[in-house]
Amino acid sequence: MRDVLDELHRWWAEGATVGLATVVRTWLSAPRQPGAAMLVAPDGEVTGSVSGGCVEAAVYELAVDPDGLPLLQRYGVSDDDAFAVGLTCGGIVDVFVERVSRQTFPELGAVVAAIRAGQPVAVATCVEPADHERFGRRLIVWADRTAGSFGSPRLDAAVADDARGMLAAGRTGTLRYGADGQRRGDELTLFVASYAPAARMIVFGAIDFAAAVARIGSFLGFRVTVCDARPVFATARRFPAADEVVVQWPHRYLAEQAGLGLVDERTVLCVLTHDPKFDVPLLEVALRLPVAYVGAMGSRRTHDDRLARLRLAGLTDAELGRLRSPIGLDLGARTPEETAVSIAAEIVANRWGGSGAVLSEVDGPIHHRGAGVGPY
Repeated sequence: MRDVLDELHRWWAEGATVGLATVVRTWLSAPRQPGAAMLVAPDGEVTGSVSGGCVEAAVYELAVDPDGLPLLQRYGVSDDDAFAVGLTCGGIVDVFVERVSRQTFPELGAVVAAIRAGQPVAVATCVEPADHERFGRRLIVWADRTAGSFGSPRLDAAVADDARGMLAAGRTGTLRYGADGQRRGDELTLFVASYAPAARMIVFGAIDFAAAVARIGSFLGFRVTVCDARPVFATARRFPAADEVVVQWPHRYLAEQAGLGLVDERTVLCVLTHDPKFDVPLLEVALRLPVAYVGAMGSRRTHDDRLARLRLAGLTDAELGRLRSPIGLDLGARTPEETAVSIAAEIVANRWGGSGAVLSEVDGPIHHRGAGVGPY
């Protein structure tokens, strides 16, 4: 996708109009995922792919035709033309085809600048129905602002809220709303393309609870690392849901990652070692980093002992106040899986400013807007 964006921006900057096709939905064994894109330049050159070769020729003909765009086209075994376009894998794809220029997408320069600067940004486009006044319109969503509009302040607000949630989790996909942003409605289909590296979850301590936390972290969209100094426990086989398993002293690994710029304000740290020789040096580093969340496992007694050791190490009350310990919300969890749900619930509540209370006993809006410590 980066190659397509770079080429798209080059032609856009030159004032040209190009054809852009984007996969917005897939079913069954479709060869490409939502967000895959193909660009047809003014000189006819193609960059990218929407199906790995199956339907490119058909999409190409749409992209070079200046009439009838934008449009949403479905390809797959359910079509009468499935054999003709060659989608023999058995999957179905919805492809949104449009003509992009400075006039049709004036915000593209700001989007590309944000991506190149490493700033998360999402592009929401109305892709259905074609006869609606909002069809083809866009809203660009950053963590702290928006650009563009669907022509409805209520719809803009709902999309911005939901797109930030998708952006935080690094997810790309479709949302459905009523014409004026009603979440129970399904009149409009919007495609949200998220441009952000997945936030990191680093789980320290290669124990059975860590395996469950790694699974739920992956489910939430994090790039999960499990770190432990003991090679006999820190193995990829024990943690199949983790993106990587690292054998290293936890505090050294975290300091190294922070020094390389690989830990940021979206990073979540879960300290499950509950062993002072591991977690005290680690928390000395963690609580001085600008991360989204630091939680540590242990009993009340372990927590009190840990705080005393950290104070002796020179941590301030403000730094210690960032520590979520004992980790997780009070769900009465017992098993590793239940505990992982408890931890995940606290992470989500911390992100959005939730109280963790029972919703039936809380007044006010269910969705918190703009609250929380920062995007993860």
